[in-house]
Amino acid sequence: MQDQLDKVRVVLVETQHPGNIGAAARAMKTMGLARLYLVNPRQFPSDEAEARASGATEVLAEARIVGSLREAVAECTLVAGASARPRKLAWPELDPRQCGETVMAASGECALVFGRERTGLTNAELDLCTHVVTIPANPDYASLNLAAAVQVLSYELRVAALAGHRPVREPEAPPATHEQLEQLYAHLQRVLADRGFLNPDNPEHLMRRLRRLYNRAGLDHNEVQILRGILTTLAPDIR
Repeated sequence: MQDQLDKVRVVLVETQHPGNIGAAARAMKTMGLARLYLVNPRQFPSDEAEARASGATEVLAEARIVGSLREAVAECTLVAGASARPRKLAWPELDPRQCGETVMAASGECALVFGRERTGLTNAELDLCTHVVTIPANPDYASLNLAAAVQVLSYELRVAALAGHRPVREPEAPPATHEQLEQLYAHLQRVLADRGFLNPDNPEHLMRRLRRLYNRAGLDHNEVQILRGILTTLAPDIR
């Protein structure tokens, strides 16, 4: 079970209050998670974070501080972003139980991503996620504390791991990593823009839909190489 939990990293984006980092570390440790990534935290290290960690200081000690969400999830094949806000364009959406089962059944590195305390994740940051997970809180008071959200999803990961959810079979090729997909999307956008297919005033709208399409497909390494080969053949002047 532990090897399945060890493939998961928890990513906190631009956390404002160091106490929330400590409380999140405590939530992680109680469920057997240990890998914490911090994207541009306002204050860390912090005595308050250590105090709120209540003994989970090794999680804080091993935390990695990075400069961007893209860097935090570069090697991941599944990235689930926690969000409570309704979106005009739907991402593949999971509830907490589905999230736990999906992550445990995935091959390769996985990430749970949590946004800022007040504003959550932006649409641009959700573009870097393969799934969105929403905790079905009281609609009249859906203000869930950051560490509480980490606790809920960490618990569901442990439940799924205890139930024995594992990859069904070894894939024919390794799943595409986040960074490989980002390179594909950038290549695709350059080709589509050059050929006049994208609206120059709003290229992100169509690209967001294409991201959703490819995320649903669950591309592996070889499939990404095939698609990039097609793009290179059709537009050899654009890399």
